[in-house]
Parts: sequence; structure tokens; C-alpha cells
Amino acid sequence: MSEAGGGRGCGSSVPQRAPWSLVAATAAFCLVSATSVWTAGAAPMSREERQKLGNQVLEMFDHAYGNYMEHAYPADELMPLTCRGRVRGQEPSRGDVDDALGKFSLTLIDSLDTLVVLNKTKEFEDAVRKVLRDVNLDNDVVVSVFETNIRVLGGLLGGHSLAIMLKEKGEYMQWYNDELLQMAKQLGYKLLPAFNTTSGLPYPRINLKFGIRKPEARTGTETDTCTACAGTLILEFAALSRFTGATIFEEYARKALDFLWEKRQRSSNLVGVTINIHTGDWVRKDSGVGAGIDSYYEYLLKAYVLLGDDSFLERFNTHYDAIMRYISQPPLLLDVHIHKPMLNARTWMDALLAFFPGLQVLKGDIRPAIETHEMLYQVIKKHNFLPEAFTTDFRVHWAQHPLRPEFAESTYFLYKATGDPYYLEVGKTLIENLNKYARVPCGFAAMKDVRTGSHEDRMDSFFLAEMFKYLYLLFADKEDIIFDIEDYIFTTEAHLLPLWLSTTNQSISKKNTTSEYTELDDSNFDWTCPNTQILFPNDPLYAQSIREPLKNVVDKSCPRGIIRVREESFRSGAKPPLRARDFMATNPEHLEILKKMGVSLIHLKDGRVQLVQHAIQAASSIDAEDGLRFMQEMIELSSQQQKEQQLPPRAVQIVSHPFFGRVVLTAGPAQFGLDLSKHKETRGFVASSKPYNGCSELTNPEAVMGKIALIQRGQCMFAEKARNIQNAGAIGGIVIDDNEGSSSDTAPLFQMAGDGKDTDDIKIPMLFLFSKEGSIILDAIREYEEVEVLLSDKAKDRDPEMENEEQPSSENDSQNQSAEQITSSSQEVDLVDQESPEESSLNSEPESSPADMDNAASVSASEQNSNPTENHETTSLDGECTDLDNQLQEQSETEEDSNPNVSWGKKVQPIDSILADWNEDIEAFEMMEKDEL
Repeated sequence: MSEAGGGRGCGSSVPQRAPWSLVAATAAFCLVSATSVWTAGAAPMSREERQKLGNQVLEMFDHAYGNYMEHAYPADELMPLTCRGRVRGQEPSRGDVDDALGKFSLTLIDSLDTLVVLNKTKEFEDAVRKVLRDVNLDNDVVVSVFETNIRVLGGLLGGHSLAIMLKEKGEYMQWYNDELLQMAKQLGYKLLPAFNTTSGLPYPRINLKFGIRKPEARTGTETDTCTACAGTLILEFAALSRFTGATIFEEYARKALDFLWEKRQRSSNLVGVTINIHTGDWVRKDSGVGAGIDSYYEYLLKAYVLLGDDSFLERFNTHYDAIMRYISQPPLLLDVHIHKPMLNARTWMDALLAFFPGLQVLKGDIRPAIETHEMLYQVIKKHNFLPEAFTTDFRVHWAQHPLRPEFAESTYFLYKATGDPYYLEVGKTLIENLNKYARVPCGFAAMKDVRTGSHEDRMDSFFLAEMFKYLYLLFADKEDIIFDIEDYIFTTEAHLLPLWLSTTNQSISKKNTTSEYTELDDSNFDWTCPNTQILFPNDPLYAQSIREPLKNVVDKSCPRGIIRVREESFRSGAKPPLRARDFMATNPEHLEILKKMGVSLIHLKDGRVQLVQHAIQAASSIDAEDGLRFMQEMIELSSQQQKEQQLPPRAVQIVSHPFFGRVVLTAGPAQFGLDLSKHKETRGFVASSKPYNGCSELTNPEAVMGKIALIQRGQCMFAEKARNIQNAGAIGGIVIDDNEGSSSDTAPLFQMAGDGKDTDDIKIPMLFLFSKEGSIILDAIREYEEVEVLLSDKAKDRDPEMENEEQPSSENDSQNQSAEQITSSSQEVDLVDQESPEESSLNSEPESSPADMDNAASVSASEQNSNPTENHETTSLDGECTDLDNQLQEQSETEEDSNPNVSWGKKVQPIDSILADWNEDIEAFEMMEKDEL
């Protein structure tokens, strides 16, 4: 049993300051008897099947790693659809996501310790030699301090940890002389200038060559950083100090953590998402356990495990108590406001919170870990992957999935803690979905849209660093691993740091800084191992009884019963508050409820109805909160009605040899022709039309007869092109953009409009591809001549008999979703009947002037006699629940197809007027996150 942070074991009657076991699996508590209790509740998986799945994980890693080394190295990452490396500056910018790339062979460094865990010691030795020979850390490039720390510094330290382990064993790495550690130290010193702030919080970015603030650095002007960005440094920086004896790294990381702790909101003990690095003011005051905050909590607990400093555990327990009090709404984890923690900040969750059940295992709080994990698993079973964000009724909010490993991480930790074979079956599902939907000839491609199955030309380094590590360990027996995994702790990037660092170079003062800030009641803190009889009641079906009620929370009807109405927790017997979707402007009872919530209804001359809220007119503060929530929902409802005329994206799937359905291209729909969402997909071979622009009668009708015609954008209307290829006998058409280099990386998807005339005569399906996506089909024709595609509303399952066929192919990639903030405020929304969507508008008022003393929130709505939801309910791509909050910004072409696109799917813009009595408390009702990890 490992002793974390100088721990003294379990079971003593004297309180101990270092708890538990399985720190490498972050299941840091005693569970010797727990496994036998849990395994009785489910049929165990045979050793043969576990070995088979473990070998499958090895083959998958070989496929990803081998293609990176063959097609991308020494670039930072592999672009698996186009089979080439992603080099910073040579590809269209993806915004903040590219800050992880520093021209330092990121994927190779991030994969070093994975090679050893997977028992690929020869490959590890070769990889270390390549890193030492080829990697340059002195590049003139601006990188994220956070990403560089967890991926590169962590990767070098993890590689060094296992290199010295292998050297001690006497077979491999006998030549090694701490070269990776010296590189890590060099990188550490390059990151230190970022901490040159009055607060001690680091700048979010730094130039590897020029540092901060120099003219050549092109950075150093930022004022804000995320909490996780500043609070996820202590493991790597402390390990670097303990390995090298240079205490400065640990000192800087501790100072940043101390400052964040001091700036927590004292009444709620929560921290916000974004903080000013100079003043310490919270810029975004919403708080959760997902993007922007997640690994801050993780590193507080793991810093205690690795370093043995009580203050880290005390801080974590304080935060954890607040999380379970305010944010946890089992099985949901919803963001709240740090000053008004009973008020939800948004109605959706992001995928990064999937790590939290694993952290709860480390804490020893198993029941909520099981509940949240099961909820996430049901979402995955519905969509094949966990969408980047999903709503409280489990609709897709952001449809991307960049192959994140957090759910696999929690699955592994729960299995190690419980021994429940159910989690082996969960892992098996993850493997199957990765191979079925994400595997492409040159690696594994991120999902651009989990609903359509389209791909993104992206394989992040964390996929190799974490996903395969956790999946392999899930199915491996102890003898399958060449070292004792329990002698190490995982960083947030799953890099391995040895626990013996807790007793090495302890020159850092372990002064309990926590007590300087607050009087802590630690009566509920766990200083010893939890009693397994409490954690695991003597019931073999205990875990199953927790999961069973959650089996149907994500079904085709999208039930809302799982959503806990917060008011019911403190107003026993009260009716649930009025929801915007149920509001009827002619219902007297609804008008009375509005009045109680401080919402006034004003009839405008143009027939619209305006809703205005004044908090001081509400019957109580709770009714005022209900009113704010109602206004937020009305704003969202208006946004949804604006989007109801949007057509969802379509899919072009290459199904012929050697692709067999693995390559899926995101296509823009047309407002005319066969509707693929209502009719069977169209399948056929492709052929280029002559003339290629399709603007006149085709001269090669025999070539396109019975096929899907390829035509170029430009020179005439889309509808005219469709008629010409239809008259030639084509069964469908694909319009390829004539703007060379255009792609979904840099341009939003758009739909093709008609010609203003009756287009009922067009009976074939028409789809649009940008130049990059279209060139994939054209390149395939040049290489293979016969290319067959499937036009559909979403990608279809591949032929299982062809799954093992492999050839390189290419496809499109996409850019990261931009952040959106919708703040509680003075806002006006026009909701119109579905019959006249062109009149719909959504107006954001400017910041309130000092004269706006009541900071009224207002909503203008068309007076309706029916439930508003009846005006915008549609059928989703998969026949289940509609994503009414689609994040895609799409464009519709209105005149000639060469004209500029008209943007559709516009977002609500942030506004800053807030109810006066809650001016500082309520910052945002809905905030779309940037991808921080």
C-alpha cells in the first residue's frame, strides 16, 4: 500500500495526515474488502477478455502513435484526415487552441510515459533519444503557460521519472544521465517570467524565446487568466524543485495557489472562472467544476497527496464542501454565482467536468461519483461521445468532441476503487466507439459534430498522453505493467510523478497558510481512511441501486424530471416556478405569477408584448430570483426561435474502397431539393459535370447519369445548377466552393438558398462543401477513379466486414468554438409567431447609464394563444432530442451563389446592466466557455 505524501498507513485510531491507497489511480482510500463486495453485484469479465481488450488498446495506440511519427513528427500534432503535421503558423489559426503548440514536438513529449505504461520500453528509449536530439525549447513562439506546463514540462518530468526507474532495473536506459530533467529545468526557467506580477498569478501566455513584455515577445499585455490556468502548476513545479533542488519553482507555484485561496468568495468558499492577474478581482464570477476551474481543485488534493502539506487538504475540503452544497445537484453539476450560490449561472454542463467523479474517488465520496459518472455514460450512449457541452435535459449544446479522456479517467478510478466489472463494460464501449466512429486511416480524428458523425482534422496530444493510458490500465493486471503504478501519482495530463518526492529536497516552508485566511471547522475533514463498511454497505447490488434510477434519464423524450428545481429545496410544498416554455400571454394565472416575480406585461402598439422585470416589485427575494430565471429562459427561447429556420448540417460520407465510411465531411444544406432529414439517404458514385460550373446544359450527361454530380460554385444560381444536373439524370449534387483554400476552419457553415422562384421541381438532394472538403473527394477521384459517397443527414455506421481495411485519406477540420457570454441584465427580446420568422429580432441594450436605477430586465414577446414551445419544436438529426441551442454560426446565400453569405444563427451579445440590489452578485445567466484544455 502506497504512503502518499509521507503517509503513515491506514486503520490507526490516531488521526493521520496522509490518507490512503491507490494514489497512482487517484483512488486514495482503503478498499481492501470493498472489491469483493462490489464484484458480487455483476458478472465478472474473464481474464481472457480483459487481455483481448488490453491488446486492442495497444493496437489502437500503435495506430495513433505510428501515424504521428510517420506523417507528422517533428510537428506538434498530427492532422489525421490530411495525413500531415500541424505546424504553428502554417495552418489557419484556431485561436486559443493553438497556444498549446510551441514547435517542440508536443505529441512525442506528451506520449513519453505512456510508452512505458504500455510496456513499449524500446520505443520509449528511441523516443527519448529523438526528444534530446530534435526538440528545441528556444522558439520564437507565444504559448500557453498552462498547456506548456501540464503537457511539456509534465511530459518531460514523467519521462524522466520512468527513465530513472528503467535505468535502476538495469535493462534499458543505461546511458541516461538526467537529460530530460535538464530540459525540464530549462523550460521551467523559461516559464518563470510569466509570474512577474504583483499578485504572483502568472500571465496566461509567454514567448519561449523572449519572455514577457519585450517588443519581440508579442505578449504580456493580458490582464486576465483562468483559475485553473493559475492553479494547475504545483505538481509539476514542485516536482521540478524536488528533482533538481532549485526551490524557486515550487515557491512560485505555491504563491499563486495562496493568492487564489485568499481571493475565494468568503461566504460561499467558491472561486470564479476568470481573475485579474494584477488586482485579484474576479472577472467572471460563475463557479463550477468544469472548464476554467477543474484542475485547480484537482491539484489542491493531489498536492497534499504528493507533498504532504496539510494546508492543501484543508483548502480542498473547504472547497469540496461548497461544491457539494451549491454546485452538486445529483447527478448534475451546475455552475452557480460565487456571491449568490443558490442561483444557477447556466443551464448546461461542459465535458471537462467528467474528471470530477475520479476526483471524488480520491476524496472517498463514492456515491455522487457513481451518480455523475452514470449520467455522463448515458449521454455517451445516446451520442457515442460526450459532447463538449450539453444541457440539463441532455440536449447537445456544443456538438464537438476532441477525443477528451476525462470520462475514461473517471471510469478507471471508479473501477480501481470498487472492482465493479460494470466499469470494464463501460471501457469496452469507449473502445468500440473510438474504433467505429473516430478511427481513420491516419490515426483518430476528433468529432466535429457528434450528431452527424463528421470529423475534425485534429488529434490532440492529450489523446495519446491520457486516453490510452487509462484504458490500458483499466484492463491490465498488475503483472502486465513493468513497474508498480501505485508508487506514482497522476498529474492532470496523466503524467507520472513518484511519491518519494514528498521526502526529497524539502526546503520549502510548510507553514499552514490556510489558517491565516480563515478559521476552519475541520470536524468533517477526513484525516484517516474512510470506513469501508460506510463506503460500501454490505449489499452486492449497492452500486447497481445507485445507477439504476439514472438509466433512463437520457432517453428519446428528454425527460426533465431529473432536473432538481432549486426552489423546492427551501420552499417545501411550493409549486415549481413558471418556465418560459410554458408561458401564455393570455393566461390570467401566468400573468399573476409574473406579477409576483416582479415582471410587468406591457402591450405595444405594434401588437407585441413587452415583459419588464423590477426586482424591487417582486413579492420576495426568492420570487425575484424566479423572475430572473424566467427572463433568462425567455431570452434563450427567443434565440431558439431565431434559429428555427436554420437547417442542420448534413454529411457526405465516402463509403468506397479504401475509405469504407471512415471519412465524413460536414456539408451545408440547401433550402430546396430532397430533404435528407425526411427521406432515405442518397448513395452513389460521383462524377464531375461538364461544364464544371453546371450553369448550362451538361455536355456529358452519360457521365453523370445515375450518379452524384460534382459542380463548382459560381456564375449562376444554385437552383439553376441543380436543375441542369437533374435534367442530365444525376441523383444528387455536391457544390464545391470556388474560393481556393476555404474550409470549415475559417468559415461558418452556410445553406444554399433558392433563386426566389418556385423550386418544387428540384427533386434531388443538393449539398455544399468548402474547397478543402471538396478537394478530398477530387483527390480521391484522381487516385482511385471510382469514388462512392453517401449523402445523409448524419453519418451512417460502417460496414463491419470492411473495418480492418486501411488506406490514408483526408478530410476537413474545424475551428474551436468561440466563447459566448449572456449576462443577466436589461434585455429586450422579440418573439414572433412561427408564421413570420423573418420579423424575429433579438436586441441587446447598451450598458445602463447611472440614471437606470432600477436596471430593468425586459422581454418583448408576440402575444400568443398557445405554448411557445409549439412554435419551435423540431426533430433532431438522430430522431431523438433536438439541440435547440446549436452553437454553429451558419450562413445562407440569398442571391447568386457567388455573393457574400448572410450570417444566420446570431448570438446574444453580453450586456452589463444588472439588478441594482444584486449588482455585484449576478454576472451571467449563460456563458459559453472557451476551450481551456
